[in-house]
Amino acid sequence: MADRAEPPRRAEGPSDPSGDPAAAPAVDPTADPTPDPAADPTPDPTADPGGAIPGDVDAVTHAVLAASRLLVAISVRALAAVPDRVTLPQYRLLVVLDTHGDAKLVEVAERLGVNPSTAMRMLDRLIAAGLAARRSNPASRRETLLRLTPDGRRLVDEVSAARRREITAIVERLPPEQRADLVTALTAFTEAGGEPPAPVGDSEPYPLGWSDTHARQSDDGPEDRPDNRPDNRLGP
Repeated sequence: MADRAEPPRRAEGPSDPSGDPAAAPAVDPTADPTPDPAADPTPDPTADPGGAIPGDVDAVTHAVLAASRLLVAISVRALAAVPDRVTLPQYRLLVVLDTHGDAKLVEVAERLGVNPSTAMRMLDRLIAAGLAARRSNPASRRETLLRLTPDGRRLVDEVSAARRREITAIVERLPPEQRADLVTALTAFTEAGGEPPAPVGDSEPYPLGWSDTHARQSDDGPEDRPDNRPDNRLGP
């Protein structure tokens, strides 16, 4: 007796929940097994909602500008808290005198990056408020030097202290790992901008966040400046 022929086997494919093999979808042998990234619903953890990744130049620039607005707002609030109302540019002039000591008008204007006439108008207001004063140069009676009065120095110290307190309060709200990351990021940013690092041991190296990279030292060295303060204590 001849052997009984077996019926042909059906090709195996994805099973159907109903249990009917005929209802299972056919498998296309020519289909590309590579998954489609666009069809993957898993979000990219590095993606930015605006379309930029964290390391993108535009994303970093946006973050720095947002931080700078906060720092300027802190500085303005610190100025508003002192009894002697001065503008931010006027305070910057006081910081120049506090940092570098007595100076000629042309030197003050150069350090501020303004015209001498603009510096003179600011000085006239500060002198009228008792925060700055003029005196003759002992080395040359024909020259006039500008100096900070005790009230002017007190104002600089009060504003710097208020600014530092508010920044410290913000930093304390960050977790320790974010504080460390912030130190690394800000140090890299200031170095890329050509700013010197904050002097070790100076609790308030930059009264309003900007340093004087073009400050001059006298022939006698840093000891010639009041309180032996570093040259990079220039406000904005």
